[in-house]
Amino acid sequence: MRIILLGAPGAGKGTISKLLTARNESVHISTGDILRNAVKEQTPLGKKAKQYMDSGDLVPDSLIMGIMEERLQEPDCQKGFIFDGFPRTIPQAEALDEILAKLNIQLDFVANLDVDVDVVLDRLTTRRTCSNPSCQAIYNIKSMPTKVEDICDKCGSPVIQRSDETKEAILNRLETYNIQTTPLVDYYSQKGLLKNIKALSSDDVVNEIMAGL
Repeated sequence: MRIILLGAPGAGKGTISKLLTARNESVHISTGDILRNAVKEQTPLGKKAKQYMDSGDLVPDSLIMGIMEERLQEPDCQKGFIFDGFPRTIPQAEALDEILAKLNIQLDFVANLDVDVDVVLDRLTTRRTCSNPSCQAIYNIKSMPTKVEDICDKCGSPVIQRSDETKEAILNRLETYNIQTTPLVDYYSQKGLLKNIKALSSDDVVNEIMAGL
């Protein structure tokens, strides 16, 4: 399995990725994960990325793509991968095409998780996250509340609503997504790689993706 998951914040990309990796030996890859790992492992590119991250600046695409190329050559990617919310822009998609061609890797398809704004707002405004940086367990006050109100089941720390998960912040994130990332739908559609999937039930989405392989 070699796929890209596109979808707005709250579309369920992370959840779908975990369910898919549980069914096969593909690895889940997100930009944040590979950046953190490169910094942790103190790779040459990771050290450069850390300089940007420590100063609060965005890591340049050229550096992200270099780290992505390294990641795709690691042994665990040989059996497949799932890109979670990457690429985010057309320039990143074009750069990824070059890397995949260089490494002789062919994408199976790009799954665009289609979800209504009302559903996104309901999912994200009810999400709560453990405040302990080493835990970061995620809950939902509707569908998966903590056993003790506002206390993490795993470590006992307070759970909080993240500042980027208020209604105002979410609408802003959606606007940014529509401007930057929606053009990718056309990009991959023109390549004949796009598969639109209504993201209502996680199990249904996973089954549709597996059926499309």
